[in-house]
Amino acid sequence: MSLSLAFRFLAGRYHATPFGHHVNEGLIEWPPSPWRLLRALISVGYTSGAWNGTGPPTAARNLVQKLCAQLPAYSLPPAIGTHSRHYMPTGALISKTKIERTTLVFDTWARVDDEEMVVTWQDVRLDRAETIVLDDLVQCLNYLGRSESWVEGRVIGEGEAVKQANCLPDRQGEKLNRGWEPITLLAPVGASDYLAWRAKQIERARVKLPLPEGRKPSKALLRKHEKAAEPYPADLLDCLQKTTTWWRSHGWNQPPGTRRVSYRRPSNAIVIGAPRAKTADASEQRIEAMLLSLTNVSRNDHALPSVTRTLPQAELLHRALVRLATRNGSPPSELTGRDANRRPLRGPHEHAHVNPLDLDGDGHLDHILIWAPMGLGAKAQAAIRAARRTFTKGGIEPLRLALAVAGNLSDVARLRDKQERIGAIAARGTIWQSITPFVPPRYLKVRGKNTLEGQIRAELHSRGFAAPSSVQQLAPVRPNRDGSRLLRAGADQGSQGDWARFRRFVLARRRQPGPPFAVGFAIRLEFDEPIYGPIALGYGSHFGLGLFERTTDC
Repeated sequence: MSLSLAFRFLAGRYHATPFGHHVNEGLIEWPPSPWRLLRALISVGYTSGAWNGTGPPTAARNLVQKLCAQLPAYSLPPAIGTHSRHYMPTGALISKTKIERTTLVFDTWARVDDEEMVVTWQDVRLDRAETIVLDDLVQCLNYLGRSESWVEGRVIGEGEAVKQANCLPDRQGEKLNRGWEPITLLAPVGASDYLAWRAKQIERARVKLPLPEGRKPSKALLRKHEKAAEPYPADLLDCLQKTTTWWRSHGWNQPPGTRRVSYRRPSNAIVIGAPRAKTADASEQRIEAMLLSLTNVSRNDHALPSVTRTLPQAELLHRALVRLATRNGSPPSELTGRDANRRPLRGPHEHAHVNPLDLDGDGHLDHILIWAPMGLGAKAQAAIRAARRTFTKGGIEPLRLALAVAGNLSDVARLRDKQERIGAIAARGTIWQSITPFVPPRYLKVRGKNTLEGQIRAELHSRGFAAPSSVQQLAPVRPNRDGSRLLRAGADQGSQGDWARFRRFVLARRRQPGPPFAVGFAIRLEFDEPIYGPIALGYGSHFGLGLFERTTDC
């Protein structure tokens, strides 16, 4: 009969340093060693009031002895090793500057997925009293490892399915297969084995202190005999309750009653380093859009990239996403815009658009919307989720990325924070106005199909939108000297000051052919019937340019 305990790490963090290692080595004891588990159960018996200072009752003692008799197996959830760095004061001053000295300390932990860790002992039979004690102890356990490692535990009932173990004790002489790695954990010896070992050690120590024959031994000699037994706790339960200070003061280099045992676990049981794009199931549901938040270390919004760097920031992130997706094979077509033969996709621009956005209206980019009419598949989603940072021109440190929303455009449109701008981009309406400059994809002509209005209508048609009833040029960014060619008759000349910021936008992609006509325009579109956004037109429309939002301003 097997006994299984399940633990869920509520904060997704597990702090514990392997025995015999310094905290600054940056190692993580994963899984928690059998010795740590048993000490945690005994400790919570005292802190929860299950027993008093006299120690555990008989049922608890029998329970501990049964759990010490064999090594458990573990079913480990996925985990990622991470750390933070702290400069701790040492209490000493630098002589010249009178500044307090500091020392660098690493705080390392495992970021654990929201799944249960299961610990299983085989062939353990508990009576009713022992089962009640174990159930009470596990339910009262509130952390495992360091106090930040909050847990919720339970005893898995009979008949309940148990996940297959993926961390097992090593068998003597068994070859380690590929994809597995050995680890060493601290475990208790058997209760009877400890008592036999203790008696032998005490006998060996007392041999050096022979009692006199034919006369009464002195009190000093008797005290030495008693002192010879002091370094050896009375039983295994006593070993589990001794503090580190106690056993070190008696010359131990590891707790008495312990042994180091070899386990084997998958080599990716705990991933160390930058998150990698996971290989996702191809059958996963495709989604239309994912919204990333953009922050920096200082949390200063004005240190974020200016909106005029919309195009370069989109290019940087796009290259990073393709690189992350390539780790799991060829990148998906929704990210590259090319098919399996590296030929450009044909159709109404269905691959991904990367749109950096200023949602709070302070002139700095704070979010990035990635959307694709063809949908983002599992591989593209995994790459976007794995993106943790990006860069900007002149930035001292990388910018941080975090997933805010993933779903369909209708889900994004329902967002109501940040002045509702994100909703206005993906909403339904009849009047749409430029957020970023529209850059003509072909040379502008005075008349014919390649006029400014003609190119806008062609762009809308190629993306499957209805023909607009009105195309109004609000202002050019860089008019000719006389203003005659770029500002058509009827353009809103009085509002050119409102669009002066468009003049500073970067309008050409790096290491790619520039636009045939490097001028950006502010445009208003009107339709007879409401249409759904987003609308992105022209050169660089997949990298943030030519983006429109719904407006009611006429």
